[in-house]
Amino acid sequence: MAQRSELEALRGEIDSIDERILELLNRRAEVALKIGQIKRTSGSPIYVPGREQNIFKRLMEKNPGPFPNEAIRYVYREIISACVAIQREITVAYLGPEATFTHQAGVEYFGLSARFVPVKFVEGIFEVVERGHVNYGIVPFENSTEGVVNRTLDAFMEFEKVKIVGEIYLRVSHHLLTKSGDTAGIEKIYSHPHAIAQCRKWLAAVMPEAKIVYVSSTAEAAKMAAENDDAAAIASDMAATLYGLKVAVRNIEDRRDNYTRFLVVGREETEPTGRDKTSLLFSLSDEVGALKNILSCFSDKGINLTKIESRPSKKKPWDYIFYVDFEGHIKEDRVKEVLECLKKRCLFVKILGSYPACSFREEEL
Repeated sequence: MAQRSELEALRGEIDSIDERILELLNRRAEVALKIGQIKRTSGSPIYVPGREQNIFKRLMEKNPGPFPNEAIRYVYREIISACVAIQREITVAYLGPEATFTHQAGVEYFGLSARFVPVKFVEGIFEVVERGHVNYGIVPFENSTEGVVNRTLDAFMEFEKVKIVGEIYLRVSHHLLTKSGDTAGIEKIYSHPHAIAQCRKWLAAVMPEAKIVYVSSTAEAAKMAAENDDAAAIASDMAATLYGLKVAVRNIEDRRDNYTRFLVVGREETEPTGRDKTSLLFSLSDEVGALKNILSCFSDKGINLTKIESRPSKKKPWDYIFYVDFEGHIKEDRVKEVLECLKKRCLFVKILGSYPACSFREEEL
C-alpha cells in the first residue's frame, strides 16, 4: 500500500513537471514568433542551421544528467522544428518517394514540422531549389562504402544559384523486407543499385538464387514488394512501416559502419559558427605540377582538406573538374587568402558554400 501511494505521488509529480514543460514550450514559441517578426522585417533567413547546432552543443555541455545526452538532440530538433514552423513553413525537397533514406535524413535534419516534397531525380531537387519553389533540398552525396553520388556532383556544375548550407551523416541500415516476415518463397529482391551494392556479400551468401531487380529507390522497392508475395525489398524500417511490410532479416549491409553523407542545399549563405566547412569546384590547366600548385594554396595557410574528388568536365575528353571540401568559412581571412591564391592558379573556381560542419560521430551521440 505504501509503495502504491508513493507511486501515485511520483506520477503526480511527473504530471506537474509535464505541465510546466508545456508552459515553457509555449513561452518558447511566443518568443520564437517575435523573433520571426523581426527576421521578416529585416529580411533575415528564418532558418539558421548554425544556430541549431550551437543550441545542441550548448545544452549537451550543460546537461548534468540523468537525462541522456543523445536524446537532447532529438528532443530539441523537434522543438526547434515546431518553433520555426510557426514563424514560417519550411519546405524541403528530397529524393522520393516517401520513406527513402534521403527522406529519413531530411526528417533528422529539419524535424517533423517541416513540409517535405518528394522529387524523382537529384537534378529535380536542384531545379526546385534554384527556382525558389522550395526553401531547401536534401541530396545524397557520398557513401562510406560506395563513394560519391556522381549525379549530385554533376548537378553542382550545372546549377548556379544553389549553395550548400548544411550536411548530415546518416547511418544506413538495410533490412530485407517481406509481406510475411520470412524469406520462404522469395524469388526476386527489389532495391536501389546502391543498396544492392552495399549488401552484395550477404545476397551472394544467403540468397544467391533470388533475382535482383534494380529500382529507382529503396522506398519504391518496398512498395513493389508489398504488391508481390514472392518478392522482397532491401529498405529501411521507415519503408517497412509505410508499406505494411515485415522485417525478415535485419542489418544485411556488408559493413556495419555504413554511412551516407547528405548535403542540404538552399540559396542563402550561412554565417560562421566557428566549426565550418567550405566546398568548391575548380579546374586547372593540363601541365606538370598544376594540382600540386593548387594544393599548396591550402597547405601554405595550414588549412585541412577533408575531401578531393575529380569528375569529367563533359566539355572535352580527359578534361576534369575537381571538388574539394576543407575546414573553414569563406568569411575567415585565411580562407579569403586561399581563394585569392586559387583564382590566380585555376582556370575557374566556383564556391559551393560554407556551412556548419557535422561528423557521423555527432549523429551517434
